[in-house]
Amino acid sequence: MSPTSPSSRSRAASGLAAGSVVSGVLAYVFFAASTRGLGAEAAAPVAVLWSWWGFAAAGLTFPVQHWITRTAAVSGEGAVRAARGTPARLVAVVVVVTGVGAWLLREPLFGGDGRFALLVALVTAGAAGMGVVRGLLAARRRFAAVGAVLVAENLVRCVAALGLVVLDVDDPAAYGAALVLGYAACAGWVSAWRTLPDQHPDASGVGDAGRASAFLGSAAGAQVVAQAVLTGGPVLLAVLGGSPTDVTVLFAALALYRAPYTVLVGQVAQATGALARLVDARRLDRLRRVEVALLASTGVGVVVGAAVGAGPGPWLVRLVFGPDVRVEQSVSAALAVGSVLALATLLQGVVLLAHDRPERTLLAWLLALVPAAAVLVDAPGSATTTVVAAFVAAQATAWVLLAVATHRARSALSDA
Repeated sequence: MSPTSPSSRSRAASGLAAGSVVSGVLAYVFFAASTRGLGAEAAAPVAVLWSWWGFAAAGLTFPVQHWITRTAAVSGEGAVRAARGTPARLVAVVVVVTGVGAWLLREPLFGGDGRFALLVALVTAGAAGMGVVRGLLAARRRFAAVGAVLVAENLVRCVAALGLVVLDVDDPAAYGAALVLGYAACAGWVSAWRTLPDQHPDASGVGDAGRASAFLGSAAGAQVVAQAVLTGGPVLLAVLGGSPTDVTVLFAALALYRAPYTVLVGQVAQATGALARLVDARRLDRLRRVEVALLASTGVGVVVGAAVGAGPGPWLVRLVFGPDVRVEQSVSAALAVGSVLALATLLQGVVLLAHDRPERTLLAWLLALVPAAAVLVDAPGSATTTVVAAFVAAQATAWVLLAVATHRARSALSDA
């Protein structure tokens, strides 16, 4: 049976989906093991490092992976090899800057433990390396292998953290090292560190070093802003004077409702290359169907999300996080709708990456901060209501702008 037969593609897609789900679960298991092994107070530096891991994945793994996948799909892996020097230098600068920054801020971030500055730098480098491996595997349509990498990364972390718990290790840096150790999973796919010989000439210019820098910078900026909007609510609530209980409730509700987003981030690997090939071949009919499908699914998703959030949502939050974690029905519904819109913005952003328009994704997210800031200034209700309203405003604005940008990109392709 051909490796590109429908049944093979179906198995690969299923493997990627399963890997995304299992990886997401294992990520939370690692953090839970660290917290239980150290205690809530001692685990604070690990929590900060874990938060940075999420931003490093958004700012480095995601853009590196999708740049490689798009470039290889359109221009061949030789184009990736020709342009890789510039991204590598950019990553090296980011590694140094984040490491030095973590050292200078070691007191407020890590309780003065300078070892975490090195761990921050290693997480940064590891996130970029993971993007390379996942990008080349996705470019070769080895989606089951991408799923396996996702699982292996967090499985290694979990095994290491659980081993530390069994050994009764109480050093936070040891758990931080366990997080970094997850990147060692990349060694299991040695072939994904080497580009293959050219299969066709670079016809689009995406392999150009300057264009690579622009693509990676814009994609990284957009993902970092999107990640901040998606996960920064509890921190913002604390700054605005929300009680510790309110902060915990918001964190728990967001963690539950963004679970599908966490899964989808891993699965979109199979979309970038396929969409890039459609763009390169100017398959406007197929691209229009994708655009309509995204709009329709977003509309349905918002209705379903509102119903779930207003109905069983508060009960689900209590079931997962405990009876003391009670979220208001209106807040639950708003968070569910905002989380659905986050899924839609992720997909719209991937379409724009396939069109080689990451700058428009970054612009959309920067503009989306304007109405969110206006809501925060106006403060329409309690601190929790204000933060949730700002979250929904940012997601809704970004979705509208990204949908318009996607339509214009397809229209420009037809006019070219």
